Amino acid sequence: MSKNYENLLKLIEERRAKIGVIGLGYVGLPIVLRFCDERYSVIGFDIDPEKVECLNRGKSYIKHIPSGKISALIGKDKPSFSATTDMSRLAKVDAVIICVPTPLTDKREPDLTYVEKTAAEIVRHLRPGQLISLESTTYPGTTEEVLLPLFQKNGLKAGQDFFLVFSPEREDPGRMDFTIKTTPKVVGGVTRRCTRLGAALYSKIVTRVVEVSSTRVAEMTKLLENIYRSVNIALVNELKMLCDRMGVDIWEVIEASKTKPFGFQAFYPGPGLGGHCIPIDPFYLTWKAREYDFSTRFIELSGEINSNMPYYVVHRVMEALNDRGKSLKGSSVLILGIAYKKDIDDLRESPSLELIRILKGKGAKVDYNDPFIPVAVIHKTGLKMRSTGLTGANMKKYDCVLIATDHSEYDCRWIVKNSRLVVDTRNATAGIKSKNIVKA
Repeated sequence: MSKNYENLLKLIEERRAKIGVIGLGYVGLPIVLRFCDERYSVIGFDIDPEKVECLNRGKSYIKHIPSGKISALIGKDKPSFSATTDMSRLAKVDAVIICVPTPLTDKREPDLTYVEKTAAEIVRHLRPGQLISLESTTYPGTTEEVLLPLFQKNGLKAGQDFFLVFSPEREDPGRMDFTIKTTPKVVGGVTRRCTRLGAALYSKIVTRVVEVSSTRVAEMTKLLENIYRSVNIALVNELKMLCDRMGVDIWEVIEASKTKPFGFQAFYPGPGLGGHCIPIDPFYLTWKAREYDFSTRFIELSGEINSNMPYYVVHRVMEALNDRGKSLKGSSVLILGIAYKKDIDDLRESPSLELIRILKGKGAKVDYNDPFIPVAVIHKTGLKMRSTGLTGANMKKYDCVLIATDHSEYDCRWIVKNSRLVVDTRNATAGIKSKNIVKA
């Protein structure tokens, strides 16, 4: 058996392994905290010096992570956590966990720039006895086709000198019923030893590790999870548009369907998909499928439906304004909520940003309010906007109030009472009777 394998396994089991986490965002920072909870020493790596400085001062920049959790880790004589932009410190860690973004290009093709740049830094400092885990969502084959050749180019051998696994993140910002600890972790390695070491490492921070036969299986697992959600959300989004024409309340339909105790799981419509995973992951697989001369028509159709939802919402706003003798051009619209889902401060791929872009493109005057996001930069335009206050006098200034994110802080009865027109994309006004409410 490999000496490097035995030594690293012992370090992990005895909690003497030093952990490195690259990418200190919504995925990486919770993993840092979880390893610190289990008494591991952790170095966090990020290319953003402002994030690093913030963390080293004991401050959090993510709403659901309190600053007290950070300061408790760095305010000791022997801190268990530190953050840095110095990638040379990768040589000092025993396990490296990669949590960097994997966005799409403008042509909706995988953009592995962050993964490749991170891998190049790891190669510069890779030493025998290290474990590398990629958590960033990607297409099947990335770990073996992109990372493995890079890591082996200096003569080191996977499964003997170093160990490489893919273990997809399953972070859901703001969710309280499941945590990193209670969410099973899938691990697949490029060799059997790699898988065992990856499982040994993650078993220290989660209650259940699911070992799979390869990195490709682990990569596909993540895609299936999110494509499943994307397809079902597209289904209810399409039914919502049909129900609007038929005069049927889709939300009432869903609630009635939920009463069936088997064979049905509720998904809900909205103004579009948000977050880093569901709007992006399906396109990673459709791109890879072309390599095998295979068309993923079902997945592509769901992506098309979901991508079209912001346009549908804007159309409903136009109709609602038209019914009141106003055109969208020149009208003032207040968007409530620009986080991609309720009660979080995460803007990634939020449909509200697309709503703002489309509305402005059609000549509307647009403001937003979000209690968790005081300043926002609108993608594709670079426009910086600030959250406007919610007062009765302010609300009455707008021709339309568009509920895009149903934050718990919003008092919808008060909003309806103080608005000329409310277009509701989340069923936030359920149970409120008013001629000024339009569902979209």
